Amino acid sequence: MRLYLQQRPAAGESPKYVQLTLEQDLFGGWLLVRESGTTGTRPTVKREQYLAREPAIAAFEAARDAQVKRGFQIMFAQGADAPR
Repeated sequence: MRLYLQQRPAAGESPKYVQLTLEQDLFGGWLLVRESGTTGTRPTVKREQYLAREPAIAAFEAARDAQVKRGFQIMFAQGADAPR
């Protein structure tokens, strides 16, 4: 699953973005990757490992909800089970 969220920029500023990716690793675990930054700059990347799918999806949805609450808008969603 992948979500790309973006915040409306103020006049003369680059937009801020957050990208959330949830993927299964080769050992059956789940990896939540949070990438954030300002367009055109080096991003900040954080990774969280989960052993089961349910807690990984809950963390993905919590991260999404937190960013929407901060004013980010979902620009792109990918994945058959992508939560909306």
